[in-house]
Amino acid sequence: MRTRILDWLFAATLAGIAAPAIAQVQAEHGSIEQDYREERLEGLQARQQAAQRRSWRAPDWRPEPVVSINLLSVNDFHGQLSPRAVAGRPAGGAAVLAAYLKAASNESTLIVLDGDQVGASPPNSALLEDEPTISFFNLLANPHCRPFSRQMQMPRSVQPFAQQRCNLIGTLGNHEFDDGRSELLRLHTGGNHRKGPFLEDEWEGARFPMVSSNVIDQTTGDSLLPPYSIYYREGVRIGVIGAVLKDTPSIVSPSGVAGLRFIDEADAINQSVAELRRHGVRAIVVALHQGGQQTSYEGPTQPEADTVTGPIVDIVKRLDDDVDVVISGHAHGFTNALVPNANGKPILVTQAFSAGTAYSDIELVVSRRSRDIVEKSAAVHTTWADQGAGLVPDAEVATLVAQADARVKPLVERVVGLAQGALSRSETPAGESALGNLIADAQRVATDAQISFMNPGGIRADLDSGEVTWGELFAIQPFANDLVSMDLTGAQLKTMLEQQWSGQSYARLLKPSGIQYSWSASRPVGNRVVEMRDATGALINPAATYRVTVNSFLAGGGDNFTVLTEGTNRVVGPVDLDALVDYIESLPQPFGAAVEGRIQRVD
Repeated sequence: MRTRILDWLFAATLAGIAAPAIAQVQAEHGSIEQDYREERLEGLQARQQAAQRRSWRAPDWRPEPVVSINLLSVNDFHGQLSPRAVAGRPAGGAAVLAAYLKAASNESTLIVLDGDQVGASPPNSALLEDEPTISFFNLLANPHCRPFSRQMQMPRSVQPFAQQRCNLIGTLGNHEFDDGRSELLRLHTGGNHRKGPFLEDEWEGARFPMVSSNVIDQTTGDSLLPPYSIYYREGVRIGVIGAVLKDTPSIVSPSGVAGLRFIDEADAINQSVAELRRHGVRAIVVALHQGGQQTSYEGPTQPEADTVTGPIVDIVKRLDDDVDVVISGHAHGFTNALVPNANGKPILVTQAFSAGTAYSDIELVVSRRSRDIVEKSAAVHTTWADQGAGLVPDAEVATLVAQADARVKPLVERVVGLAQGALSRSETPAGESALGNLIADAQRVATDAQISFMNPGGIRADLDSGEVTWGELFAIQPFANDLVSMDLTGAQLKTMLEQQWSGQSYARLLKPSGIQYSWSASRPVGNRVVEMRDATGALINPAATYRVTVNSFLAGGGDNFTVLTEGTNRVVGPVDLDALVDYIESLPQPFGAAVEGRIQRVD
């Protein structure tokens, strides 16, 4: 029987690791021989019976010694430490999610976090700079996991081998860049925030590895994080490659991605695949923060399921044949399908909604002979809090969440106003929403502008009727963007409105205040706006100058509204949330807002 130490040294030799580097890894993890348990040889009959439950089997499969691997994945958690409602029932929350993941885990389990672990988070995470969310995931890590900061200090050639027995790995989503590279690295590698300390006297950062292959430091030309990690499970090697959507710069404030270059997802992944092959790795999983949509269903992967749509399809089509599984995210939807690449290789693609309300349970069978994945299947499970594992939330995680709640309670529970009815961010067919109108009005009043616009992606929750607390408003506007006032001509306003469709993967209809306009879907992109009028009803004059307020994300050209970077006489005003709080407090109570026809669709 091959020993673990020989298996590791073979991979290390292929990687070109020198003796001092090997010694460094050994120092981090103790004796490699002791760190690995003996291989457990199980009967072929038991393996074959398990294989009957798999949804895909390699065409050349034959009975042979195999290893079963379990992946549990969570995408788009967004700091959702507390439960939320799904179809009228409680689901998710960190303690409930932990209970489900631990119940589903075994000795071969690897938990994969697919990006947007943080960002757009509720107050009990965001007000503490999302440290409680990383602390939650640290509690899922096994004793073999080490601080990510130590891994980042190692030579780059060693980093993929540095956490071979850790049961947890994460990749980056677009929201990890909300506060820029420095904060991204601080959160994951340690060091107290300037507002801290919070729940820990000295913030240590993540106790698990992070990978991302397509985010490049423009100065060094290297990837910001290790592009992949190599794991050993029962004598087989598994490579996990990370990637984030290449369009991240268009949906994040420019300051958040300064000095970084986002390259094509498939190109970066395939480059990492080639490197993994050189390390003798054939079983390859991709954690990709980009996704698509599919009609949801329960149970194992159905080869005949509805076709997947969205950006993920084109990316998968271009992936190398050695990619076996793509764990996807970003779309906050469901995916459990076999999507073919250009050569017809079925690649298992999963996505488990968002906010910890579900997880993907992926079962893999790896051949000891070929070292490749020969069978694979998945199921997406909802983390109901009122049944199953959710009935007994994880006690240690629940204590952490309670500590975070207590820290932010005085501010979160402050009553700001009284809503006479619920206000929704849901759009009319024209693109208007009652909650969007309220926010846009607040921003215009706060800056004494003529016109203001709010981007729909920045409105993260609806507002219930009754007492309105600061915490509820924070959940609606969690990004702490500054308001920026600028001068734009009427012609530039027209260009900005046309950019709602131009260069967008889907229409992003801004929520206006102080302006009314109509548009036609039958007209070509770039000429869809029919008419624009100001608050007095006068037509917008292309040559006139107007004072316009947007948030700092839009002001920097976010969401491809590039014309806003041309605005002149810029003045930075209050934070968007402060403007909303002040505006609601100034209104007669109870207050309300409605769809008023500010945006009209003429066909």
